[in-house]
Amino acid sequence: MAGKSISESGRLFKSPVLEALTKTHIAFPLTIFYGTGAAALLLTLFRLQQPLVTSLVLFVVGMFFFTLVEYLVHRYFYHMDTTSPRKARIQYVFHGVHHDHPRDKKRLALPPLMSVLVAGMFIGLFMLVMGLPGLAFGGGFMVGYATYLLAHYAIHVYNPPKNFLKVIWKHHNLHHYVGDTGAFGVSSPFWDHIFGTMPEDPLARKKAATAKA
Repeated sequence: MAGKSISESGRLFKSPVLEALTKTHIAFPLTIFYGTGAAALLLTLFRLQQPLVTSLVLFVVGMFFFTLVEYLVHRYFYHMDTTSPRKARIQYVFHGVHHDHPRDKKRLALPPLMSVLVAGMFIGLFMLVMGLPGLAFGGGFMVGYATYLLAHYAIHVYNPPKNFLKVIWKHHNLHHYVGDTGAFGVSSPFWDHIFGTMPEDPLARKKAATAKA
């Protein structure tokens, strides 16, 4: 059949180099972020010889902290007010194209070069602020990022599982197909509950209306 596959999206840049940098296979960023997270924890424990319990706690806190950053970036950057053509272009390149083509597998994660830069930037930032303990915290943050990428990819590529994880499938689909002014958390709906951005479930509304009739 002629035409473009529904799992692919259009061109963003005229430059073939820039265009290539907008696409990746999910395996590359997952390897980079999970690998960076594991390496950071191992270096903290065996090279820097930081306390085991403290390092593990910081690692877990770093994972949880990522869910907040994920929520805030998605809400305030990916869905910024497009009050100018420049902002509209930035928003579309970073996120709008994903809403137009949610099944494009090659644009569900940062490409390798950007992944390396992001990993290095955050690890460096946390160590600058926290000192040596920031390495364990940053490692957890990287694992949180990788888990988010894995969840986001799975939601858009696979059918929802028949277990408790189907909650995140439903939550993200509300964001894409009901209204993008809510449900900003991907790896968890936790912060949407905290900040009051949980959208109304249309099925629940329909059931409630039926029950009142």
